[in-house]
Amino acid sequence: MSDLPEAGLDLLFRAAQTHHGWQDRPVPAQLLEQVLDLAKMGPTAFNQQPLRVIFVTTPEGKARLSPAMSRGNHDKTMAAPATAILCYDLEFWRNLPELWPQADVQGYYNKSLDAARESAQRNGTLQAGYFLIAARALGLDCGPMSGFDKAKVADAFLQGRPWEVNFLMNLGYGLPEKVNPRAPRLPFARMAEIV
Repeated sequence: MSDLPEAGLDLLFRAAQTHHGWQDRPVPAQLLEQVLDLAKMGPTAFNQQPLRVIFVTTPEGKARLSPAMSRGNHDKTMAAPATAILCYDLEFWRNLPELWPQADVQGYYNKSLDAARESAQRNGTLQAGYFLIAARALGLDCGPMSGFDKAKVADAFLQGRPWEVNFLMNLGYGLPEKVNPRAPRLPFARMAEIV
C-alpha cells in the first residue's frame, strides 16, 4: 500500500474543515450512494457493518427534522442540501451469516441487547468516521453535529426500526467565507505515548 500524495492529505484532513454555510446546489442521489459505497469498505468487527443512514434532502424531510435541531445548528441544517442521520442498527447481527460466513458469531450479540448496543455504537461510529472521509474524498464538504434532540429525530425518522441515532452530518458544497478559522490541535505528546 502506498502513501497518499500531499494533496490527498490536504483534501481529507489538513485543509478540510467543518462547514456551516452552503451553496444552493443539490447533492445528487447517486453521489450520496457513492459515499456510502466507499465508506462501507472500511473494517468493522466481524464485518458487522451496523451503520445505517437516512439522507434528508427534501423540503418535507427538512420540515420533519427542523424541530429536533438545536438553535445553533438549525439554520445551517435547513440550508444544507443534504443532512445525513447517521445511525447504528441494534440488530446488525441478523446479517452476520451473510457478512461473516466463516464462523457463527451471532451468539455474541443476539442474546444481550447491551452487547449488541456496545458493538453497534462502537463500530457504527467507526463507520461514520469512514463516511466523513469518503464524503470529502468525493468532493463534498461536511458539517458533523451533535447539537440536536435525539429522541425527536428518532420519533420523526426511525419508527419501527431497531436503530439508534448517533449524530448528524450536513453535506454539500460549502461557502468558504462561512468556515471558522482553524482551531488549535493538541501536540502528539499531549495525546499519545509510545510504550
